[in-house]
Amino acid sequence: MAKSFYEILGVSKDASDDELKKQYRTLAKKYHPDLNPGNEDAAKKFKEINEAYDTLSDVDKRRAYDNPSPFGNFGGGGSGFDFGNFSSTGGFGSSFFDDFVNIFNGGASGGSGGGDIQMTVSLSFEEAAFGVTKDVSVTRYESCNPCNGTGAKNGTAFTKCSTCGGSGSMRMAQDTPFGRIVQQRPCNSCNGTGKIIKEKCTACNGKQSIRKTVNLSVVFPAGVEQGQAMTVQGEGDRVGKRSGNLILIINVSPHKIFKRKGLDLHATLTIPFGQALIGGKILVPTLRDKKTITLAECTQTNTTFRVRGEGIESKRNKGDLLFTVEIELPDKLNKEQRKLVEELNRSFKPEQFSKSKEFLKNS
Repeated sequence: MAKSFYEILGVSKDASDDELKKQYRTLAKKYHPDLNPGNEDAAKKFKEINEAYDTLSDVDKRRAYDNPSPFGNFGGGGSGFDFGNFSSTGGFGSSFFDDFVNIFNGGASGGSGGGDIQMTVSLSFEEAAFGVTKDVSVTRYESCNPCNGTGAKNGTAFTKCSTCGGSGSMRMAQDTPFGRIVQQRPCNSCNGTGKIIKEKCTACNGKQSIRKTVNLSVVFPAGVEQGQAMTVQGEGDRVGKRSGNLILIINVSPHKIFKRKGLDLHATLTIPFGQALIGGKILVPTLRDKKTITLAECTQTNTTFRVRGEGIESKRNKGDLLFTVEIELPDKLNKEQRKLVEELNRSFKPEQFSKSKEFLKNS
């Protein structure tokens, strides 16, 4: 049996808008096709997630989805009637199925309305860390201006549909195994517009909308992450009375030095072996500038230094910068250097090397 939209998103039926949005972003990031190339299951899951969120994030759609049917539980309870066994070749047939489902989705499908647009935006590592305002080029459908979205020349070359009286819909009765059902469907004569076009608009060819590319100035807050979905309200397709949303999936370019884990930054700090032996102050890079840290004498490989407050900064928290030490030996020695190292090596006592001592003891 198909899951309800609440089950698909993994939230309760009384989930708040913020809870829905947070869970949607988490799942969209996990299953986005760009992050799961060639994974059909992830693509299918991503489609389900978007469908569920599109319904539950809209007040009217969610109310219609939650309202129980007078013929049983066909709404969002997740345990309603299973239409999966009724196809166009058996059972009630596809036309009955389509009409019946439309009753509980606020009327038949069709009509004008804005749709969501999803696209990927690339940010540099620094832009994602510090935040940035960028121009984003979006190609979307917008109502045709020359005809005011009517599809008719000059916005006036149309008449009111005589079949539906200009309402765009017709009330129809249909006998079903559940009884007689009266429903509203788009008018066949005018395709639900309520208008009969006498002469088409030359700009949109009567389609009421045109594709247009616009540049939007979008603010990306500090701390956005790879794969995060960011919604820009009302900047999707803008057709009819409603506007869809623009959903931006963020792609962050890798940094040459740093790797991000949450709000913390991690890097490998390569130190010449002589510096590791004697310790002292050294200058290390941060995402913003450079900082001085102090190495202890005889610093070991895999020692971690934490520079507080030099990680990613969000609205509420600030991460740290962590360096893990890697000691580098020279590629080769000249005669004088070799002599000095041999002399130094002879001066060492076995007890100065705790790991070697432990290894020899257990071997």
